[in-house]
Amino acid sequence: MDQVKTSHPDYHARPVAPFGDPHAKLLIIGLAPGMHGANRTGRPFTGDYAGILLYQTLYKFGLATHAESTSAQDKLRLINCRITNAVKCLPPANKPLPAEIRQCNRFLASELNDFSENGGQALLVLGTIAHQATLTVLQLRKADYPFSHGAVHAVTAGLQLYDSYHCSRYNTQTKRLTESMFEQIFDRICRDITAT
Repeated sequence: MDQVKTSHPDYHARPVAPFGDPHAKLLIIGLAPGMHGANRTGRPFTGDYAGILLYQTLYKFGLATHAESTSAQDKLRLINCRITNAVKCLPPANKPLPAEIRQCNRFLASELNDFSENGGQALLVLGTIAHQATLTVLQLRKADYPFSHGAVHAVTAGLQLYDSYHCSRYNTQTKRLTESMFEQIFDRICRDITAT
């Protein structure tokens, strides 16, 4: 982190806090800040490729006031939605080590506790690591809740866990995750939240 701060003195280069509505019904859990995204801007999924599809989709479903997130100082607001990451700081080579995930798990636990206490209903995890970190917080066996894109797991009374592939450049360019696939997840979440 010190090396990044030296190379890029204008970068945030600190732990990235959650962003969005503190009383949200939906909490999106990503992997970690990207080097030139959240690590630079200080806001999850802001300023890098992974945020393009995410914020466009949030806007389409009425969960954001704009379809683009460019900086922590823009006028974007999230509606009934909040975004965080399983790992709070930029990981080396963009690959979090198990020790980093465990270290950050207590912060994710605090966020999930606040989310539940404020009436949260839906957890959308982006990728396997976020899925597993969330299960660790909830003290659930990973074998009982396998990750699969589009899967929905009832994890506690009133709380559902939705799985999606991460909206990374690699996944979207290889079509592992298409716009349509991502929108189907949000369509299901929004219908489920509205129904309760």
